[in-house]
Amino acid sequence: MPLHPQARDYLASLGPDEDTDFDAITLAEIHERRAQPDGVALHRGPLTKLPFVRDEVAEGVPIRIYRADPGDGPLPVVVYFHGGGWVFGSIRRSDAFGRFLAVHSGAVVVSADYRLAPEHPFPAAADDAFTVVRDIFARPAFYQSNGSVAVVGESAGGNLAAVAAWQARDAGLRLAHQALVCPVLDAAMDTPSYAECAKGYVLPAAEMAWFARQYADGVNRADPRLSPLRLPDVAGLPPATVVTAEYDVLRDEGEAYARRLAQAGVPAESRRFDGALHGFFALPGLFDQAAEARDYVARRLRESW
Repeated sequence: MPLHPQARDYLASLGPDEDTDFDAITLAEIHERRAQPDGVALHRGPLTKLPFVRDEVAEGVPIRIYRADPGDGPLPVVVYFHGGGWVFGSIRRSDAFGRFLAVHSGAVVVSADYRLAPEHPFPAAADDAFTVVRDIFARPAFYQSNGSVAVVGESAGGNLAAVAAWQARDAGLRLAHQALVCPVLDAAMDTPSYAECAKGYVLPAAEMAWFARQYADGVNRADPRLSPLRLPDVAGLPPATVVTAEYDVLRDEGEAYARRLAQAGVPAESRRFDGALHGFFALPGLFDQAAEARDYVARRLRESW
């Protein structure tokens, strides 16, 4: 499909695609970018007023808890991991989505502020992700959990959600669902979508490679904590929803993961958004497809309860 008109307009607003020397980016520049105001905050969706929003800590990992239900009875719990290439992003920048998910999933939402690279390299982010999942099972009353727990992640957060899902399986913790949005699932970076979308579509292949070096430089790319697509055995993983964007270097690995799960007998549904760019999901104010994709993920979660 051609680029969606809204995706085309968005790319035009960014100006011409320029080659960037990512390896020249300093740690000081990373810190400066993290501290900058969110230039697309107005497009991330409304900050819906909820009866319960509170910052807490899960075994040392900062979290933000959202609850839309005004009661105090137990509910399912969704753990959300934001995107940003393991280098950027925060619970603050994903606040609007946390609120959306609490309203539309019918669950308590726990958004995790996992440690970022390069200050905290692999497997720090993955360790933090599973720490939060494990804490929810360990303290259900604290989280007002009814025992149904799901993980949701976007981009690098999708990587963390997928890793936490197999770690939970191996620890005997049964997740109800995993929803992976434009996820990073294979560090090999050798799929056709990497060639097709290498330049000109928001997330260049060179930038994705830079993110991987910041997080896991020198790590075996087949390590399933980095590349869950390489996990030797995917049987028994939780049912999955995988969202992909047509013009995204990560498209093929997400769809391959859904196929591999299905072949192993894991209920898995994959949906590609034609004409869409990486990151569209986070910006419902710019992309109509974002609202459609969010509703789809929320519906899949509700069905899993």
